[in-house]
Amino acid sequence: MTITREDELLDEKMLDVQIDALLADFPPATTDPVVFLGEQFDRGLAWIHFPEDCGGQNASPARHMQVLRRLGAAGAPSSAMRNVIGYGMCAPTIVIHGTDEQKQRYLRPLFTGEEIWCQLFSEPGAGSDVATLATRALRDGDEWNLTGQKVWTTLAHVASYGLIIARTNPDVPKHKGITAFIVDMNAPGVDVRPLYQITGEAEFNECFFTDVQVLDSQRLGGVGEGWGVSITTLMNERVSIGGTVPPRGSGLIGEAVKIWNERWRGRTDGYAMSLRDELMRAWVRNEAARLTNKRAGDLRKSGTPGPEGSVAKLGFAEENQKVTELCVNLMGADGMLYSSGYPMVRPQYAMGGVDVGKAFLRMRANSIEGGTSEVMRNIIGERVLGLPGEPRNDKDVAWKDVPRG
Repeated sequence: MTITREDELLDEKMLDVQIDALLADFPPATTDPVVFLGEQFDRGLAWIHFPEDCGGQNASPARHMQVLRRLGAAGAPSSAMRNVIGYGMCAPTIVIHGTDEQKQRYLRPLFTGEEIWCQLFSEPGAGSDVATLATRALRDGDEWNLTGQKVWTTLAHVASYGLIIARTNPDVPKHKGITAFIVDMNAPGVDVRPLYQITGEAEFNECFFTDVQVLDSQRLGGVGEGWGVSITTLMNERVSIGGTVPPRGSGLIGEAVKIWNERWRGRTDGYAMSLRDELMRAWVRNEAARLTNKRAGDLRKSGTPGPEGSVAKLGFAEENQKVTELCVNLMGADGMLYSSGYPMVRPQYAMGGVDVGKAFLRMRANSIEGGTSEVMRNIIGERVLGLPGEPRNDKDVAWKDVPRG
């Protein structure tokens, strides 16, 4: 069946009616966020491109962006802000790879933020090459015994559950012997320790698992099929990090314009003019990226995202670093001060709002987390441009026989 422009407009209008009804019945300003988000889920307006029993309506991802824009403009609570890892990375993975029981059990409290989630992939010896991971899961009847270490785990200290991948068969090549599980972060044997960042916050953690018992019913996907599960998560992570579509001129570039207007407007000396030119180039780059992400979102199909997430994530990481550097330059000597004062705290949420000093420091990690910029360029080169792949000498070698440092 061919979907016409008239069909799209009708769907858009019908969705606006549903959004209006939600906002009228549960005004965001006077409704508890958990209650609002729960009702949003029950009405199929959580992830509208998800199936009907998973908080959606089987609609297109373009309609999902419509919901986000409308509710954001109305001041509605954001599940993405309350549960950033769960919302953008774990939920899509559960929908694609989870059982019906797992979907019914986890998606709604994940969306409302009653249960925070984390992602447990990276290890001290397995960063960019995640498939070399060494955390082991040994089967014992209807249970698995989980032992190992994960690192750089965002918000693990407040998480109820984590999506973890572990080695279940060391006798096959590294990509084939991995299985994914849902792990209770409060189970005996789980130890979460803070990793304080340059911002003075411990948003990240290192997590140790010592003989942690995981039921086989908590396995996500088939035994040995964890690499496919992780690809779903990683592709959605890159869309989540780089593929958002903020309002025009908002966020960090909006902060740069604000600082320019407060400190430099009216000056005509050469340095001021050079800063103005740099600001305008940055604004154009950000607007081009915003429109590119909007177009990609409108065209995106349901299911696992493609390499467009890597394009968006690469651009997001590099532009965030450039814009925060520009903001610090525009602030002059004040840019050398850090207003947050290195608080040494463990935040309840991932970074929100705009604090230029904090953002300047925090954005250093953007080109590492979610896959390094070098990995993103490899994906773009191989999957978009069709260039030859990187040499993979251990592709057909059993994991136990691959040399490790």
